[in-house]
Amino acid sequence: MGPRIGILGVSPGNGHPFSFSAILNGYDDESFARAGWPVIHAYLKRRRPDEFGIAGARVTRAWTQDPATTEALCAACRIEQAVAHPGEMIGQIDAAIVARDDHASHWTLARPFLEAGLPVFVDKPLSTDAGILARFRPYLERGKLMSAAGLRYAAELDDARAALAEYGEIVCLRGAVINGWEAYGIHLVEAMFSVTAARPLAVSCAAGKHERMTLHLDDGSLATIDALGTVPVQFTLAIHGRRRTSSHELGDNFAAFKRMLTAFLGQVGTGRPAIAPQETLCVMRTLIAGRRAAARGGGPVQLAEVTIDG
Repeated sequence: MGPRIGILGVSPGNGHPFSFSAILNGYDDESFARAGWPVIHAYLKRRRPDEFGIAGARVTRAWTQDPATTEALCAACRIEQAVAHPGEMIGQIDAAIVARDDHASHWTLARPFLEAGLPVFVDKPLSTDAGILARFRPYLERGKLMSAAGLRYAAELDDARAALAEYGEIVCLRGAVINGWEAYGIHLVEAMFSVTAARPLAVSCAAGKHERMTLHLDDGSLATIDALGTVPVQFTLAIHGRRRTSSHELGDNFAAFKRMLTAFLGQVGTGRPAIAPQETLCVMRTLIAGRRAAARGGGPVQLAEVTIDG
């Protein structure tokens, strides 16, 4: 039997507790249909039964802020037990997943489990508060904490990653994403970081009907991310090289989430960080720099200005 997982929290409009739990446990079709996440239910129904589950791991305990939601989650995703308080899971699980994407809640929810010595996965973004990141950093460095956006593992980018030399010199990367920079820009930042070894030196912002963030990369290239606000769902990335260009629609959430959870469970088993701690902190510093650039009327804001003290 694999590790026992506890899942915590739910955020408005974010069905990650349901998708993550279903990927690990499978799902009950009728209960999931009643749970209120039709997009997730639809992509689960497209998968074969043998695609569910990772190395025997199971979500065995669940808590959300709303008992009715917790009961619906347990029924939909075959979770053994709902708990009335997160701390009740300690001693009953081997690892925890904080599945809320409102980062202000992350330290409060994760702290008891980290202090109990349990490995914890925290949904994106980990935090855009430098002081909170300083508290998280020791756990990242000790392999007790992982945080990522699923698109770091996007299957649609596999061919590009494998054939990157065919692009020649990368001239620029261009991405577009729904909603705002701070909550959703991370999807494209992580996807870009999975393709190129270049990392931002600075971030600038141009604002119109939406925000466009420009990442000034250390190889001299630029990467742009359009945070489009309320528009039809899209997660797109274009890679422009001197010899080859490609454009990618990033829509296979099941594959991306399963790969991400597999990486976390590997970390649970080995104690070694699945993602280098400085990489996770670089992603967060990029988000913070973009926010500061927007607040200052465009920037650029140097990443060197964004320090994680503690």
